[in-house]
Amino acid sequence: MSISLSSLILLPIWINMAQIQQGGPDEKEKTTALKDLLSRIDLDELMKKDEPPLDFPDTLEGFEYAFNEKGQLRHIKTGEPFVFNYREDLHRWNQKRYEALGEIITKYVYELLEKDCNLKKISIPVDATETEPKSFIYMSEDALTNPQKLMVLIHGSGVVRAGQWARRLIINEDLDSGTQIPFIKRAVDEGYGVIVLNPNENYIEVEKPKIHVQSSSDSSDEPAEKRERKDKVSKETKKRRDFYEKYRNPQREKEMMQLYIRENGSPEEHAIYVWDHFIAQSAAENVFFVAHSYGGLAFVELMIQREADVKNKVTAVALTDSVHNVWHQEAGKTIREWMRENCCNWVSSSEPLDTSVESMLPDCPRVSADVL
Repeated sequence: MSISLSSLILLPIWINMAQIQQGGPDEKEKTTALKDLLSRIDLDELMKKDEPPLDFPDTLEGFEYAFNEKGQLRHIKTGEPFVFNYREDLHRWNQKRYEALGEIITKYVYELLEKDCNLKKISIPVDATETEPKSFIYMSEDALTNPQKLMVLIHGSGVVRAGQWARRLIINEDLDSGTQIPFIKRAVDEGYGVIVLNPNENYIEVEKPKIHVQSSSDSSDEPAEKRERKDKVSKETKKRRDFYEKYRNPQREKEMMQLYIRENGSPEEHAIYVWDHFIAQSAAENVFFVAHSYGGLAFVELMIQREADVKNKVTAVALTDSVHNVWHQEAGKTIREWMRENCCNWVSSSEPLDTSVESMLPDCPRVSADVL
């Protein structure tokens, strides 16, 4: 007969219950409490107990990976591409490992933006206090002073940050496929100022403060015997809670809370904020946008909120697989007409590049990007 890991873990509890059930009324109360505990234990969560520690390197070298001369991520010793299933049958652990690597790559791309593209990191909100949550964007030296043209880049939703199009492509393909760096370098070479938005950096995460429950005996006028009984129940409750937490969260992962960044709590808010404080203040006579996926939706929202200003300053918009919807976003007739004349959405398609692709939305033309 085979015995599962979860059965072995629960065995002492079952034995304890059997012993308790032989006792009196007080013991029955404990039985009820234990049954309640068992009903809340997730057996899938129990299996986490056998996971390796969620303790990953904080550098590419620590992961034994590096980007080669072609911008491809390769194992330092074997030269092989990144392997997601590093440990079989441990999907959660493998996912955590992938996420840890992704955070390192985000920092690596930030370094490339500053060192290879010569962009400056600009903190926002511009009037932030020292203690409040902050985000940032990247700008070229001449972003606000270039009198002729300015390029603005907006990525999509998810885990990507400033300078990235897709983390998956960076890891599995190369830096040119997954980052905005080729766009930035070409724009600079052709005399554009550049602003790189960071619409997913909406909050910072901090550890949740531990809640300290004040003992009922501290401020109660109840008889001493009643207070002692209450304190005993409170201690037993805490003991059961700690016991359950040990199995629910075996690796003691910190519980986090999100503190949103003022006026930048969503991609849409971020786009409007950067427009008001930077793009609208730039000297450029012609502003051009490149917006991917949800970035396209954020641009349409910017148009809705700042229609006259956008029309006056923006010359053209290149969208890639944009998920905007002029009906759901309630874009007016004048916006839709402007988009037909000044925007183009390159979408995933097997058709040759720039072939017209039919759309049910009455806004900008859709053409093939010649990729699936």
